[in-house]
Amino acid sequence: MHIQPKASHFINGKYVEDTDGTALPVIYPATGETIAHLHEATPAIIEQAITSAHRAQQQWAALSGTERGRVLRKAADIIRERNHDLSVLETYDTGKPLSETLVADATSGADALEYFGGLSGSLTGEHIQLGQDWVYTRREPLGLCVGIGAWNYPTQIACWKAAPALACGNAMIFKPSETTPLCALKIAEILIEAGLPAGVFNVIQGGGPVGAPLISDARVNKVSLTGSVPTGRKVYAAAAQDLKHVTMELGGKSPLIIFDDADLENAVGGAILANFYSSGQVCSNGTRVFVQKGIKDQFLKRLAKRLKNAVIGDPMDQATTFGPMANQAQLQITLDYIAKGKAEGARLIYGGGALDQPGFYIQPTVFADVNDDMVIAQDEIFGPVMAVLDFETEDEVITRANATDFGLSAGVFTQNLTRAHSVIAQMEAGSCFINSYNDAPVEAPFGGMKLSGVGRENSKEAINHYSQLKSVYVRMGDVEAPY
Repeated sequence: MHIQPKASHFINGKYVEDTDGTALPVIYPATGETIAHLHEATPAIIEQAITSAHRAQQQWAALSGTERGRVLRKAADIIRERNHDLSVLETYDTGKPLSETLVADATSGADALEYFGGLSGSLTGEHIQLGQDWVYTRREPLGLCVGIGAWNYPTQIACWKAAPALACGNAMIFKPSETTPLCALKIAEILIEAGLPAGVFNVIQGGGPVGAPLISDARVNKVSLTGSVPTGRKVYAAAAQDLKHVTMELGGKSPLIIFDDADLENAVGGAILANFYSSGQVCSNGTRVFVQKGIKDQFLKRLAKRLKNAVIGDPMDQATTFGPMANQAQLQITLDYIAKGKAEGARLIYGGGALDQPGFYIQPTVFADVNDDMVIAQDEIFGPVMAVLDFETEDEVITRANATDFGLSAGVFTQNLTRAHSVIAQMEAGSCFINSYNDAPVEAPFGGMKLSGVGRENSKEAINHYSQLKSVYVRMGDVEAPY
C-alpha cells in the first residue's frame, strides 16, 4: 500500500517539491505503516506560495461573483463524482471508517463549495439615502487568507475555509495538519480542474514552523485556524501583531444534557454520536453527558448494550463502524486520561483499553459517577471517552454545564418543548442541538464562545469573516466649510 502524491505541495496550479524540507512520513492509522513520504515546506516554498497567491488574488477578485461561483459549483460537482476515491483517501489519511467518510467528509466539502458558489453572485453592498446625499457600501475581499487545518477532517476543513474565502474574492494558502497532509492536495487539483486561476488556492505542508512565518507575513490579511486552544492562543497572538483578521475554531468540553422525559433510544443514539463518531476526534463532541438521576440506570444499561454493536476493525471494510485513532500520540494521550479517570474513582462502565493489534485502536470508553472536578470532566481528551455525570434539577445542570472555559457546543434531550428551548437559551455555547447532536449543515453557522473560538464558519455569517465593507459618502450639493 502506497498513496504517494505527485509532490508535497501544490502552488500556482501545479505540484511542487523541495526535498530540502524536513521529511514528513504519512502513517496509516489502521496499520501503523508509512504509506507516503512528503517534505515540510522550506522558506523558499513558503515564499513561492505567498508570491503566487498574492499575485493571483487580484485577478480572481476582478471576476464577478457569479463567475467565481461558477468555478466553486463545478468543483463541488467534481467532488461528488469522485466521492468514493476521495473518501478512500480520507480513510488512509485519518483512519476513519469508509462507512463514515463516504457520507461525512468530501460530501460536506462539496456542500460548502456549492453553497458559497451559489451565494457568491449575491454578495452586494447597499444604498443608504440621506436626503439628497447618499452612501453606498462595497463588499470587498480581505486579500490573502491563510487556512490552518486540523487532522480530524482534512477534506472538509479545507473546503469549509476555501469556499467562503474564494467566494468573496480572496486567495488562500492552506496548511493541512502534518498528520493528515494528503486530502487537501486533491482539493487543490480539483479546484484548478474546475477553472480556478492558478495561485488562488495553494497547499503547503508542515507543522508549527511552517505556520508561523505564514501568519506573520505582512502580505497575509487573514488567518483561519481549526485546532486546539493552546495552538489558537499562539496563532491569535501572532496575528494580532499586525491586527490581521482571524477565525478561530477551537476545542471544547461540551455538555449533553439528558432529562428524565427524554426518548431513551434517541438520547443513547445522541450520546453515541456525541462521543464516538470519528473515534471521538470531533471538537464539538458532547463529552460531559449529564443524565438526570431518574433515567441514569436505564441509560447506562442501554448504552453499554448498544456499544457492543460497534464494529471495530479494518476501516476500508464498510461494515466497520469504529476505526483507529489518527495517530499514536493521540492514542497515548487518551489512554493516559483513561488511567486518570480510574485513579480519580470514576466507575468504568465500558471499554477502557487499547486493542492488542496493529494500528492505533482503542475501545469506546464510558465512565459513570463522574464528578465535575475530575480531570476527565474538565480537559478536552479528543478521544472516545464519555464522562457520565448525574444531576437532579434543571437549574443545577445549567450551572454545572456552563462551568467550563469552553463554549463550543451543547445539547439537550427532552420531550418538553418549553424546557428544551429554555435550557438551550441559557447554554454558553455557539453550536447547540435539541434532541440531536453534531449536525453541521453548511447553511448553519458553526463556531464557539469563550475559549472555543472567535468568528463563525459556514452560513451567510462566514461571508462577514472573509470580506470587509467600504462605505462611500456621495455629496450631491456644495461643500460648506467654515473658512
